[in-house]
Amino acid sequence: MNYSDNTYAALFNAQKSNQFVVGNTTYKTRIKKLKSLKFALERTYKQEIRDALYADFKKPTLETDLTEIYPVIDEINFVSQHLKSWLKRQKVDTPIALLGSSSWIKNESKGVCLIISPWNFPINLTFGPLVSAIAAGNTVMLKPSEMTPNTSAVMAKIVKEVFEENEVALVEGEVEVSQELLKLPFNHIFFTGSPQVGKIVMKAASEHLTSVTLELGGKSPVIVDDTSNLDKAVKKIIFGKFLNAGQTCIAPDYVLVNASVRSEFKSAFEKYLTEFYTENPSASKSYGRIVNQKHFTRLKGYLEEAVSRNASIALGGTVEAKDNYIEPTLVFDAPEDSDLMQNEIFGPILPVKTYDKIAEVVDYVNSKEKSLALYIFSKNKRNIKYIINNTRAGSTCINHNLLQFLNHNLPFGGSNNSGIGKSHGYFGFLEFTNQRSVLKQHTLGAVDLLIPPYGNFKQKLVNLTIKWF
Repeated sequence: MNYSDNTYAALFNAQKSNQFVVGNTTYKTRIKKLKSLKFALERTYKQEIRDALYADFKKPTLETDLTEIYPVIDEINFVSQHLKSWLKRQKVDTPIALLGSSSWIKNESKGVCLIISPWNFPINLTFGPLVSAIAAGNTVMLKPSEMTPNTSAVMAKIVKEVFEENEVALVEGEVEVSQELLKLPFNHIFFTGSPQVGKIVMKAASEHLTSVTLELGGKSPVIVDDTSNLDKAVKKIIFGKFLNAGQTCIAPDYVLVNASVRSEFKSAFEKYLTEFYTENPSASKSYGRIVNQKHFTRLKGYLEEAVSRNASIALGGTVEAKDNYIEPTLVFDAPEDSDLMQNEIFGPILPVKTYDKIAEVVDYVNSKEKSLALYIFSKNKRNIKYIINNTRAGSTCINHNLLQFLNHNLPFGGSNNSGIGKSHGYFGFLEFTNQRSVLKQHTLGAVDLLIPPYGNFKQKLVNLTIKWF
């Protein structure tokens, strides 16, 4: 919904006043809310969501179902199966030095949370974190991206229908709205976006010592060695790279391919690009568009700058400004200091570098910031182990890409420049939860014998404790 600046604080205070009511709800109540959200996504608003995403950037219907609606529904199903056990008191051992006590952990809600979501997967990356926040018993304010206004409008309708405003509210608007919201003392902020904006969010959160989850991005490498099944590898890389027209935070950003299979790699790429998107991808119903003119111009500039410095377009390269269209493009020999090799691409342009020895790959990957994802296509167990042990990344997928995002038993998130904190399943639940430690004294304990005044006998007890316990 659209709110004026002076109502953000009122909305925040309404949710703050309601936080303990929501925080004390049972797992059954929370699951009921999640199932209402599921029904809205799966039944009531499914076609509206499809239409909105097509209007925003021509996202194919199947991609909308697969990457927007399904992951949220799957998350709801997973959480519904496990929430009862997650909310149970977790008993822990108590050391013998604290004899007479019992200890446990209570997973309690953090309070009032803010979720700032991006435009590339607006349904998935707004409602996915919301599922975790609801499961943990929080009140939530949502701020989706202004770059996908049609989808934001549908999400606003869903939120208004499913939730009371003092529990979950969606706020629409430009970047200034996010700036105003970040001034409020939220108990937790979940942000998905670029590392540059992530720094702004973290700085604002520090003013209130607000905890943060930052789902960022970076240049996720793909390593293809000379033992990989190139036919299968290339098909999977094309799927991962050009899904959503390359506008995916864990999409392959560049390929490091063994020099001995470079030619074969290119041939396979050409074959499967045509198979996936025909010889004219602009007419394919399986291929989307760049979200707006700003990002189209940025990507076009990356490509032109690389070509002007002797990079070669091996495949693709066609651009059409009137439709924000960029053809799936493969680039060889982009200069190391070019925009393509220095910045996260976030579009359908894939630069390729070659290497001779696997150690070169590790050195190159480690010369950059830690990536959100790292992909390895290989049959060589020694190479796979060497790469994993000697690089750092938020996640890794071997002989495929993107799939790690869909396993709710795995934590999803980055490290340093690619993010802070984890999401999905139990890990997402924990992000919105305070693990409150509780110790209960039942009988007189050893510590009670050590209160002042101190003397020789008590000193001997301490000495024995240090030595034996």
